[in-house]
Amino acid sequence: MLSFLVVCFLFTFSFQDKASEVKKIEESRGMFISYIELSNYLKGKDEDDGREVIKKMVSNIHDLGFNMIILQVRTFSDAIYPSSIYPWSSVVSGKEGDALSYDILDAFLKFCHNKKMKLFAWINPYRIRGDEDVSDLSSFNPAVSYLSTDVVYISEGVYYNPAAEETKNLIISGVEEIVKNYDVDGILFDDYFYPTTDYSIDLKQFTTYQKSHPNVTISEFRLIEVSDLIKRVYKVCHQHDVLFAVSPDANIENNYQMHYADVWLWGSEEGYVDYLMPQIYYGFYNQTKPFIDVLQQWEDLSTEVLLMPVLAFYKVGVVDKFAKDGMNEWVENDDIIMREVLLSRNLKQYQGFSLFRYDYLFNSTLQTNTTMLEVENMKKIIK
Repeated sequence: MLSFLVVCFLFTFSFQDKASEVKKIEESRGMFISYIELSNYLKGKDEDDGREVIKKMVSNIHDLGFNMIILQVRTFSDAIYPSSIYPWSSVVSGKEGDALSYDILDAFLKFCHNKKMKLFAWINPYRIRGDEDVSDLSSFNPAVSYLSTDVVYISEGVYYNPAAEETKNLIISGVEEIVKNYDVDGILFDDYFYPTTDYSIDLKQFTTYQKSHPNVTISEFRLIEVSDLIKRVYKVCHQHDVLFAVSPDANIENNYQMHYADVWLWGSEEGYVDYLMPQIYYGFYNQTKPFIDVLQQWEDLSTEVLLMPVLAFYKVGVVDKFAKDGMNEWVENDDIIMREVLLSRNLKQYQGFSLFRYDYLFNSTLQTNTTMLEVENMKKIIK
């Protein structure tokens, strides 16, 4: 307890008592539901059973004191709802392109809104496959027509080329289809932007761009291309009164060196995102990226947009080998999430927090010895 109080004091001091400046807003408390949960709980279910499962999932989240669901609606250039652009996802139907008899997104929306909960549609914009096998791509998948072009990149996975205008138009059209047809509260992109640093992925587009911008480096070009998409998606969302958020890598250096996500730009200028939801999957004793230091970096960065940290409930009770000297922190403590929420509330741009992900709270096969203790401690500050 003493160490926790010292941590809170140091954090509050470093933030110069910014807790008193926090906006009087309803705290958003989000829960991520990924394609893994959708596959585990909905694949093979008929409509009646599927709706009951969705109702139960929404109720579980609501009853815990949460008011927002981040639902993965597109994982592999597909959809969990009827789309004129993307095929039905094999995640829920068993085979890509095989239609279900009901609309999963619509069902989640209705159950959420009946309980006064928000729903953000979570999209992985560029990923087509997690491996190089394209044999099971449906003929309805838009990626099929680009397989022999530079719009699609195949290496340790299959991805759309972020610099290709065809890619941008496809992604924007997919977002527009959702915000026009569904009463979603927001759209969220996750942290997967450029899938590689390989020079070949966007060589054609970079060469063309350099003709009129000879001093631009490949890294700068990629930052520009991703930001162009982000800005255009933001515009489409706001035309339909829908919020737009991005959940980037919490390691700011990675965003620039690997993903080419210009988070400083997005956080310091209006017109790109409404929320930044950095995935701060670190404990307090992580040797290289302690939670407090990373949270401070995002506070410094996000001067114009709201912040909603994503916290790593999946680490509860598990050894975190990447934390080095702090590897046993999640095993030895049962109040890490609670403390991270309390400290996050000091952020000047604080909007709320979210947890990754549903299964680690509600699936008994994934629960550890400390799961329920962590949940009970968290309840003390959200009820």
